[in-house]
Amino acid sequence: MSAVSLPANPSAEPTINPLLIGKGLPPFSEIKPEHVVPGIEHLLKLLAQDLEALELQLADKSESAISWSNLIDPLTEITERLGWSWGIIGHLMGVKNSPELRAAYESVQPALVQFANQISQSQVIYRALQQLKSGPSWDDLVPAQQRIIEAALRDAQLSGVGLTGEAKVKFNEIQQALAELSTQFSNHVLDATKAFSMTLTEPDEVAGLPPSLLSLTAQAAREAGESEATPESGPWRITLDMPVYTPFLRHAQRRDLREKLYRAFITRASSGELDNSPLIEQILALRQQQSRLLGFENYAELSLARKMAPSVSAVESLMEELRVASYDGATRELADLHAFAQQHALAQQSDVATAETTETKEIKQWDVPFWAERMREVQFDLNDEALRPYFPLPKVLEGLFGLAERLFGIVISSADGQAPVWHPDVQYFQVADAESQETIAHFYLDPFSRPAEKRGGAWMDECIVRAKVRDAGDEASVRLPVAYLVCNQSPPVGDQPSLMTFREVETLFHEFGHGLQHMLTRVDYPGAAGINNVEWDAVELPSQFMENWCYDRDTLFGMAKHYQTGEPLPEADYQKLLAARHFMTGNAILRQVNFGWLDIALHSQYQPGEPGGASVAEIRDRIAEKTTLMEPLSEDAFLCSFGHIFAGGYAAGYYSYFWAEVLSADAFSAFEEVGLENKPAVTSTGRRFRDTVLALGGSRHPMEVFKAFRGREPSTEALLRHRGLVAA
Repeated sequence: MSAVSLPANPSAEPTINPLLIGKGLPPFSEIKPEHVVPGIEHLLKLLAQDLEALELQLADKSESAISWSNLIDPLTEITERLGWSWGIIGHLMGVKNSPELRAAYESVQPALVQFANQISQSQVIYRALQQLKSGPSWDDLVPAQQRIIEAALRDAQLSGVGLTGEAKVKFNEIQQALAELSTQFSNHVLDATKAFSMTLTEPDEVAGLPPSLLSLTAQAAREAGESEATPESGPWRITLDMPVYTPFLRHAQRRDLREKLYRAFITRASSGELDNSPLIEQILALRQQQSRLLGFENYAELSLARKMAPSVSAVESLMEELRVASYDGATRELADLHAFAQQHALAQQSDVATAETTETKEIKQWDVPFWAERMREVQFDLNDEALRPYFPLPKVLEGLFGLAERLFGIVISSADGQAPVWHPDVQYFQVADAESQETIAHFYLDPFSRPAEKRGGAWMDECIVRAKVRDAGDEASVRLPVAYLVCNQSPPVGDQPSLMTFREVETLFHEFGHGLQHMLTRVDYPGAAGINNVEWDAVELPSQFMENWCYDRDTLFGMAKHYQTGEPLPEADYQKLLAARHFMTGNAILRQVNFGWLDIALHSQYQPGEPGGASVAEIRDRIAEKTTLMEPLSEDAFLCSFGHIFAGGYAAGYYSYFWAEVLSADAFSAFEEVGLENKPAVTSTGRRFRDTVLALGGSRHPMEVFKAFRGREPSTEALLRHRGLVAA
C-alpha cells in the first residue's frame, strides 16, 4: 500500500502521514505524535474494508476451495499492515515516551483492540481455518504452514471466537479494559521512577562511590540545571535509574542514604496518583473473569495453553526443585555475609557514618548489596568498577560480533546513516552471511539509559519480520528481517565511551541472542519466522544461551580491552571472574524463584469475592515464607512496579526464564562436551545451533527443535551445574 495523503484540515494542503507508508524502515525523523490519531484511524478504516472483503470472498467458497493463498496470505497482509504502523508507535512509547505520544496512543488504543478482536473472533475466518485444516490441500502444506494454521485456530479459541451474546460482549470489554490498565501501569512506573531524586552536596554523602558513578550523577545534575556540577565537587543527582541505583546501593558508605534510596525503589508507583495497587487488583480480577468465560479454571491455565509447560503443577514442580537446590546454600551465603559485615563494620566506617557500626547487628535489605560487594572484593579480589575500563562498548561489540562470526558464520558491520533513527545514540548494523557475503538482516542498537523518556530494562523487538514477498510483476523475493535491540546501560560521560559493568555485558549478549533468532531465521512465513509462534517459555533459549559465552576465554579476551591503553584484561582478573561466577548464586536463584512462583500463584489462586479466595497480600506473603530469607519490609510494594507480569507479556509466564534456562544450559553443554578450546568442533556445533534453534523459529515445536540440535530431551543437570548447585 502506498503512502496516503491526509489533509490536516479541509483547507490545508494534503500531507503524507509517515505512519501510513506500510513497509520498509520506519522514517523516525518524520514521525510526530500528531500523526498517530489520524494515521491509525484512517488505517483502521482501510483494513476494516479489507477484512470485510476477505470475509465475503471466503463465505462464497466451498471447503475444498479454501487455500493458503486465498486465506492466510490476505489475512497476513492485513495483520502485517497494522503491525507495521502500530509496532512503530509501541516502540516509540518505550524509547521516546512523551505526554503527547501517550495521549495519542491512549486515544487510538480502544479502536485498535476492537479491530484485533474483530479479526480473532471472525466466525468466517475461523471456519475457513478449520476447513483448510481438514481439507484436501492440508497435506500439501509444509510443517511451518501447518503450525501457523494450528496456532491461529488455538489463538482464535483463546480470543473468544466461540463466545456469543453477553459472554462475547463481556469478553471484549475485558480485553479493552486490560489493554488500558496495562498502559496505565507502565506509565505509572515510568513516572514514579522519574519523580524521585536526591541531590547530594557533601563529600561524606558520596563516600565510597566510584568515579564512574560520580561522573554520571554530576552529569545528571548538570542536565537538571546545576550547570557547575563536577564529579569532584558535586552536586550529584541520585535517581532510581538502574545505572545509578544499583552501584549506589553497592558502594555508598552512608547507610541512611542507601536505606532512603532502597525504600523509594520498592515503593515506586504505590501511592498517590501513580498508585498501581488498585490496578493490580483490577488486572487480576479481569484476567480471572476472562479465563472463566473461556472455560478455564484460572488465568494460569489459560496462559499455559500457549506454552510448553503442560500444567501449573509442572511449573510449581520446577520452582520447588530450584528452591530446594538453592535454599540451604542461600541461607549459608546470608549467614556468611552477616558475619563478614560484623567483622568489617568497625574498620570500615568513618566518623560521619557511625550509624553503620551501631546498626549492623542485623543486616537489612539495603545492606546486602553493599556488604556483598565488599565480601566479593575480599574473597575474589574483584571489583566491578575496576573492571569497567576493560569493557568499553565499542570493544564489547567487537568481541560479540567476533563470537557471532565464529559460531554462526555471520559478519556484522556498521550501517550507520543507512536508516533513520529515533535518537543520536542509536546505531544501525548490517548482518551478512560469511560464506556467501550476502546481506541477511539488519538491527538497531539503542544502548544507553535515558530515564526521562525511555522505560527501564532491556529488550529485543521486531521492526521487520522475514517473509517471502511478491512485487507487482509477481516476482518473489525475501524481505530481510530487522530487529530493535534496546538496553539501559551506563551512558558515555564526557570524552569517555560507555564503560560497561560485566552485568551490562551479559545483558547485551542476552538481547543479542533474541536478535539472532529473529535475524537468522530461514522461515519465509511471517507467522513462524524468528520468534513468532515460539512458545513463550522457550523464547529465552537463545538469549540465555548467549550469556554463557561471556565467560568463555576466547570471547572474553576478544572484547576485554582497556579503553585507554588497549591492554587486554589481566589473566588474574579473568580467573577471578570465573571464581566469582557463583558468588551469592543461591540468593539470586531464590529471588527469581520467588518472582516466578508468585506470578503463577497470583494467576491461579487469586479469586476475588469467592469464599476462601486469597488476597494479593496473602498470596505474596505465603510465597515469601518459603522463598525469601529476609522478611520483606511492611511497605514493600515491588508488585506495583512488576511490569513483566502487569504490563508485559509474562503474566503467568515469568517462570519461563527458568524453563528456558533448562534448555539454554543444556544447549551450551553441547559446546562444553566437544571442548570450548576445540575450535573446529565449536564451529561445527555452532552451525548446528544456527541451523536448528536459530533457523527454525516457530516452524516446529520447541521440543522438536531442541531435539534436532541436541539429539535428546533436555535435563536440569546442566542448569544446576552452571549455577554452582548440585541436583537436589
